Amino acid sequence: MEYFAGLDVSVEETAICVVGDDGTVVLQTAVETDPAAIGEALRRYAGRLRRVGHEAGSLSPWLHAGLLAIGIPAVCLETRHVRAALSAQRNKTDAADALGIAHIMRTGWFRQAHIKSENCYRIRLLLVQRRNLKRKFLDLENAVRHSLKVFGIKLGKVGRGSMEKAVREAIAGDPMAAGVMECMLRARAALWAEYLILNKLVVQIAMRDELCRRFMEIPGVGPVTALSFSSAIDDPARFRRSRNVAAYFGLTAKRWQSGTSIDVQGRISKAGDPDVRRALYEAASAMLTRFKGRDTVKTWGLKLAKTKCHAKARVAVARKLAVIMHAMWRDGTFYTGDPDASAHDVAAWNAAKVQRLSIAQS
Repeated sequence: MEYFAGLDVSVEETAICVVGDDGTVVLQTAVETDPAAIGEALRRYAGRLRRVGHEAGSLSPWLHAGLLAIGIPAVCLETRHVRAALSAQRNKTDAADALGIAHIMRTGWFRQAHIKSENCYRIRLLLVQRRNLKRKFLDLENAVRHSLKVFGIKLGKVGRGSMEKAVREAIAGDPMAAGVMECMLRARAALWAEYLILNKLVVQIAMRDELCRRFMEIPGVGPVTALSFSSAIDDPARFRRSRNVAAYFGLTAKRWQSGTSIDVQGRISKAGDPDVRRALYEAASAMLTRFKGRDTVKTWGLKLAKTKCHAKARVAVARKLAVIMHAMWRDGTFYTGDPDASAHDVAAWNAAKVQRLSIAQS
């Protein structure tokens, strides 16, 4: 008899269920969330264990690699697919979820999730913490502005470098407010200093990577977009067609069809990695607004903006950028924005981008 196992993984404990090829439950237990402990629980079925499934989650990269290392045929499952399959259960418990996953393994009705390389997870860690520092910095800055409005102080359009001076001058006559704002300003300065360290590291990694340098030849695509895209894809061979990448990042429209009377095409699905989708959208916005040279994608996007709106045009350009970047990666090609554009325009844009990146690294 062949056996199939399902794992319902939590931080402290993992529920395990093993079923035979006829659907009979032969084991239900719970062990510590550790590859060695799970392997010990499944040891008696070694040699006849065909698939061991677990949902994709925060522990998946570590757990999946550990299970494969000790010879367990682990399969990482796409979370949305598993959730839909288990939604028919009347009661949701860890044991019931493990049983459901085991039956999914037995029937073969599952969609496998891709486990990225360790380097991709390290790049993602860097990008996420860089974004977190920037968000906290902006939260403090907005809190300072909002607090001063109580006293009728409106900072208005004050640059990032001159904000500290403006705040201190505005509250110079109020000792208590000055003391509180000094604490906020010091915290703001500390966050900005740490953010600059991570941002410099992002630029350095992108400039050393040949693929990212090719991506950054596209107008609007910078180090963050290039690294976000490459670390999220990991292996371009995962996608049979480049246009599938746009759907993977949730940049294609949802569709609801039933019979001949219902066929609704809605807004974009927003599935997949939101950070990559945001980075592609910002790159598309920069291409349409900041890039002053000639480019085929830009021209197409501006025409779309006239008939639809600028927001939809940015989404459409972001979708096209995802397809182009994957094709460049897969084929080893370079970006040619407009064959008719003068070499002077292209060289000027690239020189300006290199200058900005050099400043960011210094």
